[in-house]
Amino acid sequence: MKNETAILMERISLLEIRQAQELSLLREQFHSTYENLKPLNLIKSTFHEVASSPDLKDNLLNNVIGLTTGYLSKKVLVGATHNPIKKVAGAILQFAVANVVAKHSDTIKALGEVFLRRIFENRGKKKHELIEEEINLSIVNQVKKLDF
Repeated sequence: MKNETAILMERISLLEIRQAQELSLLREQFHSTYENLKPLNLIKSTFHEVASSPDLKDNLLNNVIGLTTGYLSKKVLVGATHNPIKKVAGAILQFAVANVVAKHSDTIKALGEVFLRRIFENRGKKKHELIEEEINLSIVNQVKKLDF
């Protein structure tokens, strides 16, 4: 009987140790969950997820570009008006431009890149041609000075 009682006491002791360990883990998990559910920490973690996700960044950037373009197009085409019909038309225009730009921003970016590249290539060629022309004129003038 003593032997069975000792075995039972040992098992109880092991279970109490296990219970204490699990309670400690449960407390740690509770504190971790509590910290993660604080509003400031939720905002921080959401921001980090957005910042680390390339798809979300692209979508956010495209939407910002679309909204900005829509707003600017409304301001340029409608301006500051008191006419309610023009205000409604401006709002519809702003919404339409924002959606088109947001949905097709990759195409617009590619077209803009091609356009800018052509402008800078032409400028580079013109500068290069002007420099060559100046060099040629300088050589001609030097040759004329040498002719007696």
